[in-house]
Amino acid sequence: MTEIALFGAIEIGLVYALVAIGVYLSFRILDFPDLTVDGSFPLGAAVCAVLLIAGVNPWLASLAAALAGAAAGLVTATLNVRFKILHLLASILTMIALFSVNLRVMGRPNVALLMQDTVLTPFYGLGIPDHIVRPLVVGVIVAVVVLLLARFLSSEFGLAMRATGVNARMARAQGVDTDAHVYAGIALSNALTGLAGALFAQTNGFADVTTGIGTIVVGLAAVIVGETVLPARTLALALVGCVAGSILYRLAVQLALSADSIGLQASDLNLVTAVLVAVALILPRLRAKASRSVSRSPSAAK
Repeated sequence: MTEIALFGAIEIGLVYALVAIGVYLSFRILDFPDLTVDGSFPLGAAVCAVLLIAGVNPWLASLAAALAGAAAGLVTATLNVRFKILHLLASILTMIALFSVNLRVMGRPNVALLMQDTVLTPFYGLGIPDHIVRPLVVGVIVAVVVLLLARFLSSEFGLAMRATGVNARMARAQGVDTDAHVYAGIALSNALTGLAGALFAQTNGFADVTTGIGTIVVGLAAVIVGETVLPARTLALALVGCVAGSILYRLAVQLALSADSIGLQASDLNLVTAVLVAVALILPRLRAKASRSVSRSPSAAK
């Protein structure tokens, strides 16, 4: 693997780390299977790209992308909470609708950002190679998000949100407005995904309606890999695990596709993804089974 390919994998891993954190919020914190991310990721990219072409400040464009993602999450939460549609079906409905919305936003299937200023532009020309600048800037943004989110989830509102995911009935008995916390949690999850879409568009120089395909799989893979290599004892460590899992996942994909002896091609990306996710799911089970076998052995009993 070349140096450029290595830093490129780290860069895309950091971008998708925001998706992984969003998926962690919905799946692990709220126990809400949310497939909206497949639509909110390209929505964030589309909104950001259109605003950048219109001359809007890149940071404001990125904020608008996050707000657009939050709006998509609110639609899913409303379908579930207000109209009692199953959370999985509600997110699928929103995801399908967002494909048409994204086409409307961009006016065409893809938009190029070749000459527009981005959040990375001020950091070019500082004597640091461009392929290193991009992951550095994205890494700082991800670090800020992790710190703010860890602080938020440790607050009174965040603790109530976590209680809603663990046992909604008990949380309601304690006076927690569980509906409001579902709205807030799903909106925040998709806001992070929308921000990831905006950063993806700016680092790669384009926005496309098809970039959201498989986003939920990538996010889940990052969460699973992170939990496998970095078992969470605290919430902050769990968030760091999401980031580490996303980077490791992208590095593993890049290594697999770069290994000439394996003979894989870029078209085999989905196959590599499925295999890596399967391995990440199987390893903890094998580890737990091995530990149980050791504890039950006669020598351990003595």
